[in-house]
Amino acid sequence: MANKMNLAEKVSTTIGCTKADGERAVEAVIDMITDCLKRGEEVSIAGLGIFEGKTRAGRMGRNPRTGATIQIKAMKVPKFRASKTLKDAIK
Repeated sequence: MANKMNLAEKVSTTIGCTKADGERAVEAVIDMITDCLKRGEEVSIAGLGIFEGKTRAGRMGRNPRTGATIQIKAMKVPKFRASKTLKDAIK
C-alpha cells in the first residue's frame, strides 16, 4: 500500500530534491485541492481525474447502540472521478 510518505519519496527521487522538499510539494498539492474544494471549485488533473465537493442530503439514520432513530444533517463530502486514462491504466 502506498501512502503520503511513499509519494513524497517518489517525488523527491523523480525531480532530484531532498525528501523534505518532496514532502512540501505533496503537502502543497493536497492543500491546494482542499482549498479549492472548500470554495466549491473542482480540481481537474489530466491523466488522474476530477476532485469535487458534493452535498449529501440529510436523512434519517439509526443509532446502532440504542436503535433510536436520529436525523443526520446534510453535509458536503469530497468526491473523485477517475479519468479514462487512469481507468485504462489499471485494467
